[in-house]
Amino acid sequence: MEWVKDYWWIVLIVLAGIIISGVKELNRVDVKAYLKDKPEVPPHRDNNAEWDDDDDWPKDKKK
Repeated sequence: MEWVKDYWWIVLIVLAGIIISGVKELNRVDVKAYLKDKPEVPPHRDNNAEWDDDDDWPKDKKK
């Protein structure tokens, strides 16, 4: 971690570049076009309903 003391300004420039790039990409997203062409979500299916009868836990034996 000694290099951080010497090159902290490079780390700061890299982080600033990442943040600026992320903001630019988010500005290019067209939310209205996405919502207009959004695919239909399939209905929810409860897969746990099949397994409710199969209880794998050991039964407590009372003495």
